[in-house]
Amino acid sequence: MKVDADYSRPFSAFEWRVALRYLHPRSQEGFVSVIAGLSFLGIMLGVATLVVVMAVMNGFRSELIGRILGVHGHFIVQAVGDAPLDAERIAAELAEVEGIRAAVPLVDGQALASGARVSRGVLARGIRVEDLGGIALLADNLSPGALAGMAGEGGAILGSRLARALGVAPGGEVSLLVPEGASTPFGVVPRLLSFPVAGVFEVGMSEIDGNVLFLPLETAREFFNVAEGATRVEIFVDEPETPEIYRPAIQRAAGPLPVRDWRQINATLSSALEVERNVMFLILAMIVLVAALNIISGMIMLVKDKSRDIAVLRAMGAGRGAILRIFLIAGASIGISGTLIGCSAGVVFCWNIETVRQWLSRLSGTELFSPEVYYLSELPAKMDGSEIIGVAAMALTLSFLATLYPSWRAASLDPVKALRYE
Repeated sequence: MKVDADYSRPFSAFEWRVALRYLHPRSQEGFVSVIAGLSFLGIMLGVATLVVVMAVMNGFRSELIGRILGVHGHFIVQAVGDAPLDAERIAAELAEVEGIRAAVPLVDGQALASGARVSRGVLARGIRVEDLGGIALLADNLSPGALAGMAGEGGAILGSRLARALGVAPGGEVSLLVPEGASTPFGVVPRLLSFPVAGVFEVGMSEIDGNVLFLPLETAREFFNVAEGATRVEIFVDEPETPEIYRPAIQRAAGPLPVRDWRQINATLSSALEVERNVMFLILAMIVLVAALNIISGMIMLVKDKSRDIAVLRAMGAGRGAILRIFLIAGASIGISGTLIGCSAGVVFCWNIETVRQWLSRLSGTELFSPEVYYLSELPAKMDGSEIIGVAAMALTLSFLATLYPSWRAASLDPVKALRYE
């Protein structure tokens, strides 16, 4: 009896039918089925975990850098020593440069803030009211009437976490203390002033919401003993991802003063995030590799178990290529199905990651992804299609390579010996 010619074509329905039949063994072959199931589960979990972790790492970096750039300038021109910075001249020169949105003069310094509850160190930043209103991330997250109160009463605008920690609210009062006050015959007397709370802001980054407050620029100059100008100028540009195209113009306006862009200021943070992302990818890729090794062991056991079937198929006219393809299909099916389901599960998990986080927090009674530790109030996830394709390609490649040796071993089996020693 010969195998029909239609069945001998590469990857014919016959080969697929036999391969899929081998993936559903009889009850007495349950151990092989368990290994195949574990291989499938390992690839699925590995791929899903990789998709989720890479999305979270991307989201974390994007959100963190986005919020930093949304509040702080893309370039900073810093005063040197006690000499004031001619911010008006720099701003006027940069206003004519295409692509530069704003040059914001600032007077900032460290102070001790006191409220109804506690005292804590803060970064007090003096800024013009119109400049504060022009920073979209801050302006969109201010309490109602904050800018009007700042302009009319010279009030302070606090981060929401800072306001809660101090126990103050809009309409209340906050006291600021700095050690560099007025000079007297008895030495330098610390300066203590009280400011009405004009409003609060919340940008979703705990480092800013919990430590920064804004004052009117003139008030800050008086408070920090800055006679004129500013202590720094923060410059916002249209294309922050390519800061090098703006640097020559900004450096000309700044003269001998140092100019730093956001990548230089946050170099340590960006580098740490990139290293962590790459290390996590390598570690989690090991899950997929272990699952691929399980495919090898499972397929070798399947070949051994099916040696009589292989001999019968060879006797019926199936060639070595057909046998190789049958076991190649069987092994690759585990990898393909595990990869596709893993990618789908990872994508669905990323879409609902904040809901899952909140549910797990309620279930465990602990705060997962604490804002004080991770700087963000929500768990971000930003999926990149090219990364998902890369993860899937890696998993499929490992799965395919894992099936080559068992399939070659099955194709090399001598049918006479297989039947004789069965």
